[in-house]
Amino acid sequence: MRRYRWGYVAGILSCVCTNAIWVQFPRVLERAIDAMQRHEATRQSILLFAGLLVAISVVKGVFLYAQRWILIGISREIEFDLRNDLFRKLEAQDTDFYRRYRTGDIMARMTNDLNAVRMLLGPAFMYSINTIFFTVGALVFLLRISPFLTLVAWAPMPVASILIQYFGSRIHTRFERIQASFSDISAQAQENYSAARLIRAFAREEAEIGLFERLNREYIGRALKLAQLMGMLWPSLEFILGISMILTLLVGGHEVLVHHMTVGQFVEFNTFMIMLTWPIIAIGWVINIFQRGTASVKRIDVLLREEPAIDDRFALASLGDGTTLKGDIEFRHLDFSYGETKVLSDINLRVPAGSSLAIVGPTGSGKTTLVSLIARLYEAPEGALLLDGRPVREYPLATLRRNIGMVPQETFLFSETIRENLAFGVPDASEEELMRAAEAAHIRKEFEEFPLGFATMVGERGVTLSGGQKQRSAIARALLRRPAILILDDALASVDTYTEERILGGLRDYSASATTIMISHRISTARHADQIAVLKQGKIAELGRHEELLALGGYYASLYQKQQLEEELTVTG
Repeated sequence: MRRYRWGYVAGILSCVCTNAIWVQFPRVLERAIDAMQRHEATRQSILLFAGLLVAISVVKGVFLYAQRWILIGISREIEFDLRNDLFRKLEAQDTDFYRRYRTGDIMARMTNDLNAVRMLLGPAFMYSINTIFFTVGALVFLLRISPFLTLVAWAPMPVASILIQYFGSRIHTRFERIQASFSDISAQAQENYSAARLIRAFAREEAEIGLFERLNREYIGRALKLAQLMGMLWPSLEFILGISMILTLLVGGHEVLVHHMTVGQFVEFNTFMIMLTWPIIAIGWVINIFQRGTASVKRIDVLLREEPAIDDRFALASLGDGTTLKGDIEFRHLDFSYGETKVLSDINLRVPAGSSLAIVGPTGSGKTTLVSLIARLYEAPEGALLLDGRPVREYPLATLRRNIGMVPQETFLFSETIRENLAFGVPDASEEELMRAAEAAHIRKEFEEFPLGFATMVGERGVTLSGGQKQRSAIARALLRRPAILILDDALASVDTYTEERILGGLRDYSASATTIMISHRISTARHADQIAVLKQGKIAELGRHEELLALGGYYASLYQKQQLEEELTVTG
């Protein structure tokens, strides 16, 4: 709001002018009626009074338009800024954050909760200001007309205050529950849409529909409970206002009969009370919006206060934009744990710049965790991981990751064209560069055979491509960046051995100067690497070249023999 403080000042001034003009309407009406009552009115004076009433309405309309345009416009701008700030914060979060928050929950906060905040900072703020200024202005004139009648008419108002307090706290609690239910529904829907093929494959449609229906029933139940509260609040406020009007009629009528006030003053008083109807009813609406908005502010604030565990606090400015890594990687007595679970233990390993390392080992041995530390997807202990002789924390994240091309186990493609997916890391890549990367990944010919070629839309998460095509697309995307460090995390698992050999040959030609780290369960992928590390239970059990590890007769040799036997059985099968 501080960014738009002068806009809020202008909006508040428009509210002041609106109500300063509008409170004159009953006063003009009072003078006109009293003039006619005293038989002092002429055709010209009646026309003058009528003209004044029209002028007041027109000027009030102008300022009303101005306040709405300014204040509601500001709320839209704040919504825009807040959504950008929130998205920027989410983009900076580390991997652990997305383990703690479900995608659907985040989406709910960025849509439903942001809308509630916008309503709080726009319409609710505007109506609150209008209610305050008009009520204060009207009260001044009501007291001027008759302090006694004002006291009588406003006698029921403390009851309204008690109702507002009572309902307000309950509205806030119930709306928090509603938003939590909405997050559950969003998360359930998002997971079902993403896993649509899996759900159909396991014939779980009815079970998932039943679960969604239960969540939806819970949501609508909570929403109806809130509606019941609001359904009680507004009639209660109207009832109290009705009592005030009855008291005004009875007591005010008596005041007129005993000549303590004129008919014009009585009409003016009643007009003010009628004009107060909407502000008083608006209090109930504003309370609803305020409680919704404050509940949503808390939910959004939780995300905005989340600080990523991995950031640039230790980075050196001298290693900013323009820094190019050579690719020398060294692990020094590295230990790493997920909470209380130790994953890596005493890792000592050096990968010279431009060389290649293959990592093999059983599932759960820490292979993916080890390479993730290089890109700082997880934070390595201080001094345990060096790049080009410097602690990895000294490199700004943007510099570090710009020099790394990573192909993760789970390939993700955007709902865009093949060309846009390949050029994701290098949007300004030329056509020639893009084709060379696709050729190196052994995918160019297949894409060119599509009816629309590289302009083909791949669908959400690349649903229209096979597993092998998605993996090779991800490889081409990483190669296009010309990284100093290329990390392939089981990136050839979905291709056959012939295609694998072609891709490995393309990699050697395309990125000969890059430091290449390959995680694989296939010996055919690992055998040509300069070094092969065998990870078992988070420790390096074996390290050396292909021939050296075969001579050891350990895990690597056993894995090699099993895969050789499988190939022979496949050939003879």
